[in-house]
Amino acid sequence: MDTANAVIADKLTRKFGKFVAVDQISFTVARGEIFGFLGPNGSGKTTTIRMLLGLLHPTSGAATVLGNDIVRHADAVKRSVGYMSQKFSLYPDLTVVENLNFYGRAYNVWGKPLIARRTQVLELVELAGHERELTTNLAGGFKQRLALATAILHAPQLLFLDEPTAGVDPVSRRDFWRLLYRLAGEGTTIFVTTHYMDEAEQCHRLAFIHDGKLVAGGTPHDIKQNQMHGNVIEIDCDAPGRALATLRALDNLDEVALYGSLIHVVARDWNAQKPQIENALRAAGVTLNSLLVIPPSLEDVFIARARS
Repeated sequence: MDTANAVIADKLTRKFGKFVAVDQISFTVARGEIFGFLGPNGSGKTTTIRMLLGLLHPTSGAATVLGNDIVRHADAVKRSVGYMSQKFSLYPDLTVVENLNFYGRAYNVWGKPLIARRTQVLELVELAGHERELTTNLAGGFKQRLALATAILHAPQLLFLDEPTAGVDPVSRRDFWRLLYRLAGEGTTIFVTTHYMDEAEQCHRLAFIHDGKLVAGGTPHDIKQNQMHGNVIEIDCDAPGRALATLRALDNLDEVALYGSLIHVVARDWNAQKPQIENALRAAGVTLNSLLVIPPSLEDVFIARARS
């Protein structure tokens, strides 16, 4: 039994008819780490989680979760993990404590252990004092905390979070991540999907999935430093809309994207491509203010690797 890794996926594949949703992906998640799983909608994130939870059998390949094979020991997997879905699976007409009681019994936590654990998680997620409030009346950030509380009520070793902060305000997102770091510090392994690159920066390691394939992986620092093919150029000009169309018409740039009023370009051969960019913009009547090589962001890397 591998005691260092909470999750081991080996060429994990899932097909729906001829459609390949997840295509031979391999990765590990170390015990006690926050592992970020990033990708656009439809990239295979949720399908991967459903396989790891034992809810969906892989077409081929294999995986273990906390030492349990996801096919042969699916029930053991389900008992040992917690799961928070994209949409809060709470009962709006129940109070906070009633939701916790329901999920506690679903996880086979009863009686005094349930009462003790309920008190612990309410304090952890900072909902103590809100026990009797109807869930439907809670603000979005509070519903998010309650959903997390129900997922950790049985003290799982591994927690799966599928876009847990989608649609939540920035302050609530920050507070939620503070809770995740506290859980990780206490030994819980966290597997989280997110669209937010600021959240991805807070993960210990990341994997990028696109069209069912893994396209990059490692620590945020390693991904930005070593997994960008080409230079990222930041362009400040007086007509970004016209500049964007002009640069996208060139056939030798890997990526051209608008970042606010600035443009980011990915160039594989910067020394050769710089004069081409300058000449094209000048011919389009665009005035350049600056043209700088900058360190890539996670978003730069992800977009470039997804389209390569």
